Amino acid sequence: MASIQAQFRTFHGTIKLNWNDEQATLREKRGIVIQKLRDQLKKRFEDEKKPVPTFEERNQGSYAMGTGVKPLDSDFDLDVALLFNLSKDDEQPVTVKQWVHDALDGHTKDVKIKRPCVTVQYVKDDEPAYHLDLAVYAAKNDDDKVFLAKGFPGSAAENKVWEESDPMALVAAVDARHAGEDRDQFKRVICYLKRWKDEKFPTNGEAAPRGIALTSAAYHWFQPVSTLVDVVSMKREYDDHKATYDLVMNMLGRFASEWDGATNSLRPRLHAPLPVPPNQDPFDRMSFGQMESFKTKLESLRDALKASMDEVDPHVACQHLADNAFGKDFPVPPKEETASRGGPSIISSNTSA
Repeated sequence: MASIQAQFRTFHGTIKLNWNDEQATLREKRGIVIQKLRDQLKKRFEDEKKPVPTFEERNQGSYAMGTGVKPLDSDFDLDVALLFNLSKDDEQPVTVKQWVHDALDGHTKDVKIKRPCVTVQYVKDDEPAYHLDLAVYAAKNDDDKVFLAKGFPGSAAENKVWEESDPMALVAAVDARHAGEDRDQFKRVICYLKRWKDEKFPTNGEAAPRGIALTSAAYHWFQPVSTLVDVVSMKREYDDHKATYDLVMNMLGRFASEWDGATNSLRPRLHAPLPVPPNQDPFDRMSFGQMESFKTKLESLRDALKASMDEVDPHVACQHLADNAFGKDFPVPPKEETASRGGPSIISSNTSA
């Protein structure tokens, strides 16, 4: 088995989103949008002689979790939670989303209400460059729960709902799942799966599993893999290659046969409910056909990881992963630098914090 941990770490550094570096533009746009929203809400409601609605903003999703990856199509996005200081009984969900839309309308050429959020799209050279997804929440409820505004202005009444959803609780749960370097590996492996997903699934449509679905699967079934190399300092060497393989194997082992009424047959399906109430399953949105395709591609990832693990030459092992799993951003060391390497395999141990 070739030792390619250095290549995995380099790969992670290449694909991960860095809030403090290349995402400075998004950070700046976020600040401008939030300030404009506050200013416009203040102006509108003062003009109407009504109490001005207030909110707190928080990053949510992959940025907040530290599991974001750079998109292949360059349309970077940032998920922002707008936690309004109101109860779900105070206002209709789409009404509050409309406040946000109206306050920001015209800030860019494309501000629209979507079912789960309000999106502010930025364009460069007539192509989408990056966007902010503003999720609207009612955060001051008697039961201390947080509710997400769902629906469009033209939606049927039953589709305009306040849906329980606590983005900060989810971020905290993912962050607390593992500790220290185990947690670092946990988040790196999630990033590897997300890049694999972007490489192997079409960018449009609903066929691909959502990033949060892969994160939830990792929450349930990831186990750290490392080897103790110094008993005095308790230093461990981590093996992202095997950790990724083990997670894929665990995911495949959790598929179960369920009845598909459309085809009158049993078909495979994976469930990975989120770890916080109301414990929605982000895989539920996938049809049986999409789930079957996902399983087939996951099996191909398993095979690619196993084949590369069986190689003794790091060049060959890395080339296999670049060609069959992770794409051109996975580094491949030159053949002449690796041909004489190899040696006995190192057996890694699974460890949990």
